[in-house]
Amino acid sequence: MPANLTLQYHKAEQAYRRATTPQEELDCLQLMLKELPKHKGTDKMQADLKQKISRVKKEISKPQKSAVKKGFRLQRHGAGRAVIVGGPNAGKSQLLAALTNATPEIAEYPFSTREPQPGIMPWEDVVVQLVDTPPITADVFAPEIQALIRGAELVLFMLNLGDDEGGQEMQEAFQQIQNSRSRMGPETCVDEEDIGLTYTQTILVINKVDLPEANDRLEFFRDYLDFELPTLEISALEPRGLEPLRKAIYEAMDVVRVYTKLPNKKEADMASPFTLKRGQTVLDLAELIHRDVAKNFKSARVWGSQMHDGSSVKGDYVLSDQDIVELNS
Repeated sequence: MPANLTLQYHKAEQAYRRATTPQEELDCLQLMLKELPKHKGTDKMQADLKQKISRVKKEISKPQKSAVKKGFRLQRHGAGRAVIVGGPNAGKSQLLAALTNATPEIAEYPFSTREPQPGIMPWEDVVVQLVDTPPITADVFAPEIQALIRGAELVLFMLNLGDDEGGQEMQEAFQQIQNSRSRMGPETCVDEEDIGLTYTQTILVINKVDLPEANDRLEFFRDYLDFELPTLEISALEPRGLEPLRKAIYEAMDVVRVYTKLPNKKEADMASPFTLKRGQTVLDLAELIHRDVAKNFKSARVWGSQMHDGSSVKGDYVLSDQDIVELNS
């Protein structure tokens, strides 16, 4: 029997994936349980949620032995977040520098990145946050990377064609991630059979294709590429292939841009659009602006591709990319 999960449940699920503290996890899990339809098709999901809630409550009740590592919690910016992961010397920091305004330490030796490093990638009139992370090896997998993977809209998983160890290092990093509770996959979801196990949409980024030996190494590494992920080939240093990657990163955020117009103004503010997840509504826009705007919302006028210019709509109108909205309260 299908679960028939509601929009409210999916919103709580998205918030759960981004939770960075046990209390935030508990709040989201309790809301997921509240919004979960109650019928035979969701019996197992109900049981899993209740078990997870119980475990998190026990975790919260335990005395905290140490402070959270500095840099573990990063403030989100822009239309969404992509996290760059991989083995040593895969070119993660070079990619961050090539796509964003960040200036990370870039070195030929491994582990020059010691903690997550954010940067802002421009895309037309919006921005996306990219986060470089310390390398993952067979022996090292920092817990903050797991949290970043779970809370991101996209993972950029990098393969290094710069040396003969790149394939093995990529496989070790892949196994570390896939053995955790925050895994990579072709799409983002929470495992309905195991609440707490999450998958984040991932692109395999094959780096350093400009090197003379790159094609031979890539052919040799084919045995390591036994997982189904979309793939892009780039050189972060040269650079090569960065514009298709930049576009793919933005598209993975799955957002629409919405411009707002005040009732007493002739022109909309076209400089700073709001970004909302595809499928969200005018009322979601009002809540994003301010809770009082949503509370006092009466109607809106929309100029866009799906409506006649200036058409009056209700709060459940689904927004399209580059809509102009005038909220009335």
